[in-house]
Amino acid sequence: MKVTIDKNSGYCFGVEYAIQMAEDEMEHSNTLYCLGDIVHNSMEVKRLHDKGLRIISREQLEELRDCKVLIRAHGEPPETYELALRNNIELIDASCPVVLKLQNRVKHAFDKIQPDKGQVVIYGQKGHAEVIGLTGQTNNEAIVVTTEEDLAQVDFSRPVSFFSQTTKSTKGFYKMKALIEEKIKEANPQAPADYLDANDSICRQVSNREPQLQKFSHEHDVILFVSGKKSSNGKALYGVCKIENPRSYFIENEQEIEPAWFEGATSVGICGATSTPMWLMEQVARHVENIDSVATF
Repeated sequence: MKVTIDKNSGYCFGVEYAIQMAEDEMEHSNTLYCLGDIVHNSMEVKRLHDKGLRIISREQLEELRDCKVLIRAHGEPPETYELALRNNIELIDASCPVVLKLQNRVKHAFDKIQPDKGQVVIYGQKGHAEVIGLTGQTNNEAIVVTTEEDLAQVDFSRPVSFFSQTTKSTKGFYKMKALIEEKIKEANPQAPADYLDANDSICRQVSNREPQLQKFSHEHDVILFVSGKKSSNGKALYGVCKIENPRSYFIENEQEIEPAWFEGATSVGICGATSTPMWLMEQVARHVENIDSVATF
């Protein structure tokens, strides 16, 4: 049975940058705090914990003084920077440049649309760290929509500036955009074309993986998609694999693999999210090869 790791899977540059900054900092100090999981992958979080990285909550951050805290790739709202200043906390800012640029765009759109009583709408996952950072640019007035039902929160008789969390699916974004256009026409048939300002702000490194994964999923009998269960990007990309290949399985590590999945298969493809470390996919590959060698023996 041939086992292949997708060469396009693994960390995006934003996550890689954040982890490198954490490891560099920990070479000079025993403990480094990180606000929230540095990456949505429990295996990698454990590896970094063993090196001295301590994950803290927002409540715990308020109690800290005179220390260093890493800001992960997801970015943070302005309140976090204000709190750090008050508590003499040195921030190691590893916010992804793509996310920082989006934060600036959302803030600019929010300020611009205020005189017309417009609304900023974000296609994303409520409570997701990146979305918290984005809504923070709007005094938490942005409306977050995940499903079609969430659009009931939007007043379509007023202008809408529409953005996406960087890791959401392209297909989902354009489906929501079409629905918003339709509802604006229903609510206000005379609305000018610029009543909806739609901004495809999905990270291209993420969106480009969709067609790559479609092709990869077709090339193998069985697909093992390796990702943390909390990863928004992981859920979206796994959905792409599952549509293309029904024999796709979502796993966090090799312990979840069932040998029966490979019955009659001659090839297995291993891929993952932008938060999946390569060492973990290699570990999964070795496990599958071991299952195959035992079965052959």
